Amino acid sequence: MLRLNEAPVRKILRNVGTTDKEIEIYIFLAKHGPLKGAEIAQQTDTDKAEIYRILKSLQRKGLLESTLESPTRFAPVPFGKVLDSFIKARRDEVSSIENAKEDLLSDWDKISKTVLETSVEKFVIIEGENKINARIFQLVQEAKYQLSAVSSVSGLLLGDRFGVFKALNELELKSNVKVRFVTDLPEKDTGIMRKLFRRIPKGGYSFKWRVPDLGLKLHPPMLIKDQEEILLFITPKKEVSRGNDDEVCLWTNCSTIVQSFIRVFTDLWNDSTELEKKIIEVETGKPSPKTQVIKDAEIARRLYEQIAEAAKEEIVILTSSEGLLTFSKNIELSEDWAKNGVKVRIMAPILGESSTVALENSKKFEVRHVPAVYLTTTVVDGRHLFQFRNPLVGTETSATLPIFENTFYTSDLDYVEKTKAMLDSMWKNSQVPSSVSVESVLHPPDQAIDFPVDKPRYEYGKDWNVSSLKCGQLTEKDVINKIMHADEKPPRHSYSKHVDVFYGSSAIAVIRPPDCFKLPQMVIQVGRFDKSSSFGGHDEITISSWLDTGKGFGYVPVAQICDNSKVLAHRKRIFAGLPIAQNLQFVKKQELQVQVHGNTLFAGWTVPIRLFPPPSILPPCCMLFEGFGELRTKVMETKQFGRRQVFESNTYDAFVTFDQPQSKYSAPGTDGMFSRDIVVTTYPLEFDN
Repeated sequence: MLRLNEAPVRKILRNVGTTDKEIEIYIFLAKHGPLKGAEIAQQTDTDKAEIYRILKSLQRKGLLESTLESPTRFAPVPFGKVLDSFIKARRDEVSSIENAKEDLLSDWDKISKTVLETSVEKFVIIEGENKINARIFQLVQEAKYQLSAVSSVSGLLLGDRFGVFKALNELELKSNVKVRFVTDLPEKDTGIMRKLFRRIPKGGYSFKWRVPDLGLKLHPPMLIKDQEEILLFITPKKEVSRGNDDEVCLWTNCSTIVQSFIRVFTDLWNDSTELEKKIIEVETGKPSPKTQVIKDAEIARRLYEQIAEAAKEEIVILTSSEGLLTFSKNIELSEDWAKNGVKVRIMAPILGESSTVALENSKKFEVRHVPAVYLTTTVVDGRHLFQFRNPLVGTETSATLPIFENTFYTSDLDYVEKTKAMLDSMWKNSQVPSSVSVESVLHPPDQAIDFPVDKPRYEYGKDWNVSSLKCGQLTEKDVINKIMHADEKPPRHSYSKHVDVFYGSSAIAVIRPPDCFKLPQMVIQVGRFDKSSSFGGHDEITISSWLDTGKGFGYVPVAQICDNSKVLAHRKRIFAGLPIAQNLQFVKKQELQVQVHGNTLFAGWTVPIRLFPPPSILPPCCMLFEGFGELRTKVMETKQFGRRQVFESNTYDAFVTFDQPQSKYSAPGTDGMFSRDIVVTTYPLEFDN
């Protein structure tokens, strides 16, 4: 039987002001016909009192009819009538606004005495395909001198459907506007890209289109207008490629964040090739006489092994997490390289099991963390280049790596040297694996970790008294239910006598910034808490720095910013006498933004954060947490600052991208955690006595 697509119906019903529960009952009645209230309650397993409240609400909204018999039966108003009523109401509303436009503007001019400064830095979250494409269309139309965009082919096709290319064509009248696109180029889409490319006018404005040379991530997709505004897609990866109402964008004119992503775009642009040339390379499979795409996997494998075994000077490898594990098992080849004095450098996303492997391999080779890449790349002696297609992070298997089908190989020195230069640049900005992960920060061992002589000792857990609790029967659903059923009007507790509860999402990362950042090692905790929490909803950032505590070195809380003054007043009492008490900073909503969507959390702030000791300052920055792997339900307890805290959460390990004015920094997956759902309950220690 053909299954009805209910999504468009639900969307219309939401637009007329109907709640999700009301929609469920409306559709249920549409499928089952007129029913009594008690029958509806029984068949939907819903409390009878709640059902009658829903039925009355649907009647008030004109979506439900009732019979005169006793007991009354209820039936939905035909959806066609609902749709006609909705369309008429919207037409009447638009017509009314259009007719009153001049009067409304005249009245506004009389009462408006101030004009909002355009320099105010703001954040705006835009949800849904239609709204996002409308904003893209607007940014294109308003461009004065430059547009820079990163998008997949599917994203471009979606934008074309909404008239974005039509708006680009109209830019021809603005000859000073420069347009730059970076996109991927799947082999199956070369014909589509040729058609799109031909539609771009050759005269008028400057239009350039490129494809990344190394299969570098087109993440995050973005649109930057005039180096002043950015539209940044923060939808989880699995949803980015398909247009849907779950898609989410962040728009901001924060100059620090815009400049950070301009650098990201510029790096990607510089490491890319013109689209027309790339199309020819993909279609022919022979970019130059010394280059070929080897379709036969066995032939490609033999050539790879032959050249790798003959290496004399250096091998540079860019691979996946699973690829790093597979590489570590080839002991014989590794020993030959070591015996022949061949320098080996390996870059891969480091997470889970690969973290241990990375530390083991670092004894023989140089190993560093980089974000996930689309192509596995190997350069041998600066003369041979191999590229293999990678599966997505988390889906690769050792049995299929490396993937030799359609291997790209070249000995063209110009191409190899250019790729080698890009790999060297990635290497400089990559992260050295560390044995101290965020897990070890939250759950320190009984014994302090002994660092080398030139390193401080790690004693984070000695004063914090952190311990793990057994989950028992606690499940992912249990944590979610606690959040969903939290009181919408929580009591405002005092510090000393009451239990406080916070519901929402949080993330934590160990940040070891490069020396060029001129920042200390930090633990950054990000929280977004619901209005049902004690003291109400709020966003917050807490920063701990690596300091000498007098008993050894550890991560000490030194600063916190929050957009809820009641929370800060509460924390001021808790942190009295500690370094962090000097740096509790209230910020406005537009100065701090924390957004959660799926397994992704974005945090950005537009104000400098005072650290300890002064005059240390953390400038405006933004962070992106990307959860991966298996979701774990965890329970953790801490005793600190005179209170006992219990954390119940559904948590992912997370890759962390940290952007600040000097540079972009990407941390291994072992250095971040993202608690998509978290309940924090705090008790005075007197409750334990």
